[in-house]
Amino acid sequence: MLVAAAACPCPPLLVPEVAAGAAPELDTARAACTDALGVLAAARPDLLVVVGPDAGTSDYPAGTPGSFRGFGVDLDVRLGDGGGDRDRDGAGDGDGVAGRELPYGLAVGAWLLGRTGWAGAPVEGRGVVESLAPDACLAEGRRLAGRADRVALLVMGDGSACRTLKAPGYLDERAAPFDAEIARALGTGDTAALRALDAGLARELKVSGRAPWQVLAGAAEGAAGLSGALLHEDAPYGVGYMVATWS
Repeated sequence: MLVAAAACPCPPLLVPEVAAGAAPELDTARAACTDALGVLAAARPDLLVVVGPDAGTSDYPAGTPGSFRGFGVDLDVRLGDGGGDRDRDGAGDGDGVAGRELPYGLAVGAWLLGRTGWAGAPVEGRGVVESLAPDACLAEGRRLAGRADRVALLVMGDGSACRTLKAPGYLDERAAPFDAEIARALGTGDTAALRALDAGLARELKVSGRAPWQVLAGAAEGAAGLSGALLHEDAPYGVGYMVATWS
């Protein structure tokens, strides 16, 4: 059963080494993510599943490596290492799966967990493809919630990438209200609103978090008494970044 969840953005720029000189611009978002992970730890889950966007729908066991080398930084992470294996000179120790690496969203999640020294429960990753239909996302969430008596989710995903003229997707007037509804739903634990997100519009607005958020909605279906809190909402690069907790 789902006992807690945190929704965090997943831009590689959240990692200071990737952001370089622009790193201070996301300090507030990083602090909110740290607070969100504290809520997950306080829930004392038996299992933490990091859910994020992927090119397919795949499982990533504890120890799976990730890297920010594709963004020009020699920084490696491993899923669920609690900060003990982030390094700059190789993959380090861990089991993982030979030949597989974390997609960027889960790599950012692994970095957040390492940064905060997560040690509260075993960690697994689940990547969900952007095109996964809403009903399939809900079913995926129900499956994850049934993995243990006390399950927590760290849900990685960004809002629209069309908030300004300089945004990756240019300016789309539909972007701001779409993000506002996501922020409201995440901040209030409104699973019905998340289930109702328009997958087609989300694709047009380059929203990476639609499928992960709908997985969250499915996971919460059998949970009683979950309340939401919005910790952060901004669009510094024309991309919607939201941090929220359910507990």
